[in-house]
Amino acid sequence: MDIEGQPHANVFPDSEPKTIRLRLSEGDEVAPHSHPGRDIVFYLVEGTVELQLDDDRHEVTAGDIARFEGEREISPRALEDSTALIVLSPRSED
Repeated sequence: MDIEGQPHANVFPDSEPKTIRLRLSEGDEVAPHSHPGRDIVFYLVEGTVELQLDDDRHEVTAGDIARFEGEREISPRALEDSTALIVLSPRSED
């Protein structure tokens, strides 16, 4: 599968945990959304992103990792050309 030409590339389709490579150009953003029932790991490979989680804003730079529950509303915005690896794991029932 060629993931290079896609800004949102599902690295392992039909597999869990869902793993996404997200590439954003400077100024690009993803509309606010959530992933209920999942735990999220957002690893920024390169660039700088303003990561909005609900009403909180966090500046994330290359090498940073953010972890949060999928019920939170997320909206990343690239402050410079950026690439992130996002893992969406189903929440286990304890």
